Amino acid sequence: MRRRNFIALLGGAAAWPLAARAQQPMPVIGFLGSQSLDYYADLFRAIRQGLKDSGYVDGEDVPIVSRSADRQIDRLPALAADLVQRRVTAIVTEAVGAALAAKAATTTIPIVFAVVDDPVRLGLVTSLARPGGNLTGVNFLNAELAAKRLEILRELVPSANRIAVLVNSNNAAERELDAAARAMGLQIVVLNAGTSREIDAAFASFAKQRPDAVLNSPDPFFRSRRVQVALLAARYGVPTAFALRDYVEAGGLMSYGASLADAYRKVGIVVGRVLKGAKPADIPVEQSTKFELVINNQTARMLGLTVPPSLLARADEVIE
Repeated sequence: MRRRNFIALLGGAAAWPLAARAQQPMPVIGFLGSQSLDYYADLFRAIRQGLKDSGYVDGEDVPIVSRSADRQIDRLPALAADLVQRRVTAIVTEAVGAALAAKAATTTIPIVFAVVDDPVRLGLVTSLARPGGNLTGVNFLNAELAAKRLEILRELVPSANRIAVLVNSNNAAERELDAAARAMGLQIVVLNAGTSREIDAAFASFAKQRPDAVLNSPDPFFRSRRVQVALLAARYGVPTAFALRDYVEAGGLMSYGASLADAYRKVGIVVGRVLKGAKPADIPVEQSTKFELVINNQTARMLGLTVPPSLLARADEVIE
């Protein structure tokens, strides 16, 4: 059995009410992702917690049929169609491409997405308050927070004037950065990388590009390569800012963004509402409210940086 085509059980069915089981089949969640399945282990735990929070005891009531594109984005439509054919009760999607593929595959099965950008702009819903159609979900705002990350990075590295922005070639560069960079008098250099080798090449180009710091755009692909990115940043001695804390735990300098665990817990809560009969059209899109600033002080010292006391005081966590 292929790793990407398996049923990931969130536990047994013992907690599913006996009366309900007698009246209807157990609901099954379909999960559609763009990365490899091992990438989602912590996200499944967060979804399980959200299901528990919505009344599904220990999150053990509902099996998940998982489909992963293993970073082959063009496979997403076929994987979405497979979940629809299996008549899952609801589909949870990770990343924009998966959400769009699921939307194209069905207009009837509820879809709960998790995206980093505005779902209205992406065409997933008609509005945040009343999504319409069969989609709703969570926006954890990490794309919108790009300008704030740039401000914090500049506070940490006041001499930085030329900022390289590492983006996945399969995704758009962060629009918010242009205006913020101009307002701060900074020069932005966009570097595209959609494969591991392209990440290597992007950092190797620093000898020519000579950036003072790097801003890593929020993207599932980069998260799957976070150790590589952190190691390269250390090798080239360049301060790097990220959206998620796990980059910093891997050795990156700093991160500012939504808590991914909290965002996917919210996904589990929304799924719970759907399983209880609520229509996605009537469930407002959730937006992350828990944001965290994490600084790796050991990495800062290695780079010859002194973190301002005011920034240390604002940090949710400082890794020593």
